[in-house]
Amino acid sequence: MRYNIFDMVGNTPVIELKNITGGLENVSIFAKVEFLNPSGSVKDRAARAMILHGIETGKLTKEKIILDSTSGNTGVAYAMFGAALGYKVKLFMPSNVSMERKKVIRAYGAEIVETDPLEGSDGAYNAAIKEAQSKPDLYFFPNQYDNFENPQAHYKTTGEELYKQCKPTHFVCGTGTSGTFMGVSKRLKDYDGFIQITLMQPDSPFHGLEGMKHMASTINPKIFDESIADNRIKVKTEDAYKMARRLAAEEGLFVGVSSGANVHAALEIAKKLPSVSGRSEGSRIATILCDNGYRYLSEPLWREI
Repeated sequence: MRYNIFDMVGNTPVIELKNITGGLENVSIFAKVEFLNPSGSVKDRAARAMILHGIETGKLTKEKIILDSTSGNTGVAYAMFGAALGYKVKLFMPSNVSMERKKVIRAYGAEIVETDPLEGSDGAYNAAIKEAQSKPDLYFFPNQYDNFENPQAHYKTTGEELYKQCKPTHFVCGTGTSGTFMGVSKRLKDYDGFIQITLMQPDSPFHGLEGMKHMASTINPKIFDESIADNRIKVKTEDAYKMARRLAAEEGLFVGVSSGANVHAALEIAKKLPSVSGRSEGSRIATILCDNGYRYLSEPLWREI
């Protein structure tokens, strides 16, 4: 049987985090290992879906360049799929994105246009829209922030896999485009409306959770609907860093800062479950390990150890 790069996306495992939960009784934390996707992040799922939809609808032809804005991981996925299929890729991204992700994108042959770091992902998003509108015949613009193929990919795959793997009673996740959060949350709610959904957010507009959006202070993606969240939790950059380091040292999982933030939030929820619900028996909290730590080796996350 022959496989291509598209066939390698999804069906990632779930790991129960045994060591960081020491001292907690009757509460389990499960992490879906999305960095085992072929380009190394959860974003492979959405990029795959948007590219295939573009081809199926005739919007993406061999003559067009795949164009989008990205904070890094979706850009890596676009670049990988573009290389495999023979499409040129052009990406707008803030200049302060980790050098590792830039190098990977360029290794795949994609073009990067760096934007003002002070404008964050919003600046890259606006620049990409302007470029796409200026030459509509030249580009295929998936627009990951507003493309409903993004959350739908997670509804069809990530959410279904996660429910079958660990049947969570709680799900917590942060948001970049919000595709993972929205798609997984909707799927889990469709399986069981009693599953508690928690939206994780950086605690400040000026944060170090690369790839995460502070929704209250940025342009909200059209695919984002906060009403699906039953609860909300804020995470400090320092706490996300500490958890990422703990996951490496205590669980053998070398992950990025957004994964650290997700797991920190999950652990905080786990600690409060007995006082909130009166009991914690049978609680299963699920979250996402978005990418691996190799993409941040030059960043303070690992530079400071």
